Amino acid sequence: MVRVKVCGITQPHQVDPLVDAGVDALGLVFYPPSPRAVTPDQAVQIQRAVGPYVSTIGLFVNTPIDEVNAIADAVGLDWIQFHGSETVAQCMGANRPWYKALRVRAGDDVDAITRPWRAVSNGVLLDAFVKGVPGGTGTRFNWDQVPSTRDWKLILAGGLDVSNVRAAIAQTQPYAVDVSGGVESAPGIKDIQKVQAFMQEVRNDQHPNS
Repeated sequence: MVRVKVCGITQPHQVDPLVDAGVDALGLVFYPPSPRAVTPDQAVQIQRAVGPYVSTIGLFVNTPIDEVNAIADAVGLDWIQFHGSETVAQCMGANRPWYKALRVRAGDDVDAITRPWRAVSNGVLLDAFVKGVPGGTGTRFNWDQVPSTRDWKLILAGGLDVSNVRAAIAQTQPYAVDVSGGVESAPGIKDIQKVQAFMQEVRNDQHPNS
């Protein structure tokens, strides 16, 4: 089954409805310029609402690794998502499982840009490149750029919503999909009905995933 991460959680009271909808992972944004950013104290309140079998993933953008690790410890994060221009060496300093997000430009050779990461990252997240904004733009990239044959776990992001996620899964066969703005009523406020509809589209897709 394709896994689902809903990113940009800001409200502890939304955790239970998201989990009830079948979401596999919740993303917390530790990037202050983002409208979905949370402080470590806010993240602790969200983390306390998360039960077993659902992962919490912290998104960081060019944050010093010591600070990343300190926040991860304080909050109790399960995973770290590096969403900036971090190097392999910097990411390898993480004290938790992690994966790297890469922003895809038109014409990029995805096989080439993912190559340095595939042996060290627990999957690679592909998002759309938008100048000056590291993520959460609601913009999708051309899925034709995703290699049809690969030996790494693809986490697909960028402009996903209920209208296109089934087609995205059928075309790219991802390990997981990552959605944020596509299931919101406002930045950081998830629309539970949109989440439920999104999950139905994902779960109704019968393509196997390993």
